[in-house]
Amino acid sequence: MNTINQEIRAANGVKIPQIGFGVYKLTKEEEFETAVGEAIRIGYRHFDTAKIYGNEKNLGKEIQKSRISREEFFITSKVWNTDHGYEATKKAFGETCKKLNVEYLDMYLIHFASPHYIETWRAMEELYLEGKIKVIGVANFEIQHIAELMRHSKIPPMINQIETHPEFPQNELHDYLVEHKILHEAWAPLGQGNKALLGNAELKKIAYHHNKTVAQIILRWHVQRGIIIIPKSSKPERIKENIQLFDFELSSEEMGKINQLNTGKRYSHSPTGYMISPLYNKLMKIFIK
Repeated sequence: MNTINQEIRAANGVKIPQIGFGVYKLTKEEEFETAVGEAIRIGYRHFDTAKIYGNEKNLGKEIQKSRISREEFFITSKVWNTDHGYEATKKAFGETCKKLNVEYLDMYLIHFASPHYIETWRAMEELYLEGKIKVIGVANFEIQHIAELMRHSKIPPMINQIETHPEFPQNELHDYLVEHKILHEAWAPLGQGNKALLGNAELKKIAYHHNKTVAQIILRWHVQRGIIIIPKSSKPERIKENIQLFDFELSSEEMGKINQLNTGKRYSHSPTGYMISPLYNKLMKIFIK
């Protein structure tokens, strides 16, 4: 099935499909196989995973099973906090590639700005220069983290993957990223499926006008802001709907109404307050073995 998607170029010219498929919390093998298999069938080629998700191996299996050329896929993974540091990052990258059964990653991100992310970045710069990663970036970084990283880097981060949705549009950080030619990628673009957001009366009106779902309206809002999105679903009809975003356009008035939904509400932890306690790291190290 041919599905329309569009691409956004990173600072180095690499093209990234604007709509990807997130696999966070898809841990049951059968559910994973059904969801990712359907996503590939529909036309998704951009997939976002991470070591901490525990499903890199399953994603690799589905990509191999598709018999579609590796070069057609855009695969992202992330280095977890317990693997920060120069040598640990190199090792973690190798393990991720082995699980995914690939020789290179299209994108590799630092998952959080926990200690030693400067040394982690140095390893990622080297992997990038060796051609083993096409795009290097970060996730859950605030302005101060990015500024600090850029002070110590030879290659600036090319992307920042952050919680973003109408109730938390990340306006200040978004403007900073645009100013520094760093792409903005949204995780939880639908506010983690929050019922109040998806049931919002104004969004319902806009959806009715375009004969679309509220989720499609929210995702289109992201697209028109120039944001890369990685919605996740295990339901075939929603997987299909989430990528059908290029046959309509929101007016400036509609974009303005959605912008007014900003309440500053996160549905996850603040990255600054989530600077990973030693106990949490220890538990996660056990969990991901």
